[in-house]
Amino acid sequence: MFEVIICSLVTILPDYLFRRFVQGKRIGQEITFFSVWYELRWGITLCAILTISLITLVFYYHPSTNAVTNYFRTVTILPETGGRVTEVLVANNEDVQAGQLLFRLDSASQEAAVNAARQKMVEVEASQSVAAAQLAAARGTVTEAEGALRQARDNLARETLLAERGSTAARASEKERLENLVSSREGSVAAAIAQMRAVEENINVLIPAQLASAEAALKQTQAELAKTEVHAGVAGRVEQFVLQPGDYVNPVLRPAGILVPALHLEKERFAAGFSQLSADVIRPGMFAEMGCYAKPFKVIPMVVAEVQNVIPSGQYRPTDMLRDPAQTGAPGSVTVFLEPLYAGGADGIPAGASCMANAYTYNHDLIEQGGLGFWKTVYLHVVDTVGLVHAILLRIHMLLMPVQSLVFTGSH
Repeated sequence: MFEVIICSLVTILPDYLFRRFVQGKRIGQEITFFSVWYELRWGITLCAILTISLITLVFYYHPSTNAVTNYFRTVTILPETGGRVTEVLVANNEDVQAGQLLFRLDSASQEAAVNAARQKMVEVEASQSVAAAQLAAARGTVTEAEGALRQARDNLARETLLAERGSTAARASEKERLENLVSSREGSVAAAIAQMRAVEENINVLIPAQLASAEAALKQTQAELAKTEVHAGVAGRVEQFVLQPGDYVNPVLRPAGILVPALHLEKERFAAGFSQLSADVIRPGMFAEMGCYAKPFKVIPMVVAEVQNVIPSGQYRPTDMLRDPAQTGAPGSVTVFLEPLYAGGADGIPAGASCMANAYTYNHDLIEQGGLGFWKTVYLHVVDTVGLVHAILLRIHMLLMPVQSLVFTGSH
């Protein structure tokens, strides 16, 4: 309607003034309701052509969208294991810090496993003392066997010496007995040394391995016990958190609530979905304006920070069926990220608010460079100028938004 009014001022109105004051035709006589098309046909035709051209020019070079919002993420509050709630330490809508304990689950079985693992460690540590005593005993046995072996060798050497001298005290049977005794004592020494080495291996290899295994089992049981305490992963506010002692929660089927992380710079960035026709026009650095339902009388200066180079409607996941492009559905939109032109411009707009935005083509720098030709320069001036129409329309819409929403649609 606004475009029609503007175009009629330079088409229908001059045509009417010519008919009225130059040709002398009067409303109600020559110009009637039934003859208005014939009398003002040139003005009406030119107005229609100019209106369509103006609307096309405005909406192409200065695109607009009603799909603008500042997205925010949420974190589902889930335990790592299922269990029954025994204690709840925060309330719904409460601000929490990262690492703060939210609630506890029943941990009787996990605590019993931890105690069993600790007792296993105590048992292994006690075996170290027993093994040390066994090593001392084994070393004593080796010393005793070596002493007996030396005594047997000495006796054998004395008997051998007497036999070599031809002494009547030397007897062949005694020498044979001593040789057998030495062999027996050598075996006893070897057995004692083997027993001592077995005890040393037990102390140096087996018991440390058992101790490491017990420590690993203890850490595993402690980790399972820690899963019964659910902490906040990030700072934020808990929402839809109505957990009570006795409730059963499960990481797959029964979440405990939602944690909305504290927003910082992300709340200053708005995602807007523009028509694909504007993909060749919108560029990072373009100026824009935004209005939100949360701030009905405020127009926020924005700037295009980034243009997503993919269209979400074209995404797919590999399946066992080929995708038919004819089943894609409605054309998707070009995702554009807007940021306030001035710091704090979006203050007071809640996360997830619905907004509308206009982006404006700006050719002033290109015109200043020169070398475009007369008609090209005029055309770019016209393109920049008609952006005023869209800016006015946005402000009119923002002024009428409360009336339209509260009175005509009944959205309270």
